[in-house]
Amino acid sequence: MIERQSNQGGADWLRERAGHATASCFADILAVGRNGQPLKAREDYLMHLVVERITGEPIVTPSSFAMQWGTEAEPYARATYEEETGAIVREVGFKKHPKHEWVGASSDGLVGPKGGIEIKSPYNSAIHLLTWETGMPEHHKPQVQGQIWVLELDWVDFCSFDPRMQAGAEHLKLYRQRIYRDDAYISKTLEPGVLAFLAEVQAKVDLLNSMEVAA
Repeated sequence: MIERQSNQGGADWLRERAGHATASCFADILAVGRNGQPLKAREDYLMHLVVERITGEPIVTPSSFAMQWGTEAEPYARATYEEETGAIVREVGFKKHPKHEWVGASSDGLVGPKGGIEIKSPYNSAIHLLTWETGMPEHHKPQVQGQIWVLELDWVDFCSFDPRMQAGAEHLKLYRQRIYRDDAYISKTLEPGVLAFLAEVQAKVDLLNSMEVAA
């Protein structure tokens, strides 16, 4: 397994993951509508990777306020997790799949020999509290199982963190749920879906690279 220790969000990290299908976008890759047709998010992400492959440069998208909120809250969430569990979280950079080219993931932290964490810090507190009620939202499954797949883990602790829980509700700041490896989902849905998508990306790259100006 190839591992890079660059800081997530930094220039090196962006360059390392350019052109790769990353776990954070696996949900977009698998996104289909009620009619079974791919959603626009999938087509947009496909072209995103095509551009990065052809230019060799990462596409940097503007950070929204909600994204900035999550980035700033992440270290506090990690520290709270360590305090509550007694576990030591090892921060890592971008890691490539040991077998499949152009597949990778960036974990929010590794725990023990075969565990990891995935941290979400929603700006909307209602989303955080709903997670306490109903568990990890289903749309995070591709990312979490993708992290398990790429990093060869046994489990990931999905965490939702909101530092604004006060007035006797401090215990609600950190929600955590252990998600175990789902080999059936990985082998039957996630892996073939991601590899088929990457084949489309490469086909588009090859087509564009073969084009010449008409005489």
